[in-house]
Amino acid sequence: MIRFVIALSLFFAVACSAQTAGAHTTQPEQMLISQSQAVAQAEKAKDGDVLKRLLADDFQQVGSEGKLHDKDDVMGDAKDGKLTDYTLYNLKVLAVDDNAVIVTYDAVIHMAEGDDLLAPRYQHISDVWVKQGEQWRLRFQQATARRPID
Repeated sequence: MIRFVIALSLFFAVACSAQTAGAHTTQPEQMLISQSQAVAQAEKAKDGDVLKRLLADDFQQVGSEGKLHDKDDVMGDAKDGKLTDYTLYNLKVLAVDDNAVIVTYDAVIHMAEGDDLLAPRYQHISDVWVKQGEQWRLRFQQATARRPID
């Protein structure tokens, strides 16, 4: 099942990256776009094992409400099923160096009833991926609410 979810995420991410990042996206960039997509898919699927593997141990997130969350918070929210659906678009990659990359994208977020009042539907998200050994891990994420006038 996990392989199917990852394969499906990879397929969708590659399709999105081809549409949004253009023909100049390299294979490593596509892989990191896929990893960002896999994080959202794991949250939706309540898949803590995938999140545990993708998130760095010292992962930090600034939520759209401006509060700081750690890996345990994100994994707890996923377990609770707060994210019910999402669409990611305008995916872009900015290499910082050989061991750090920023993936930015816009998202349409659908949360469980009740939680949808706390999380803005439209957000801009920035993911900071760092290479730890041979693995890329999500170390930092910032979600910024998009105003209706943006």
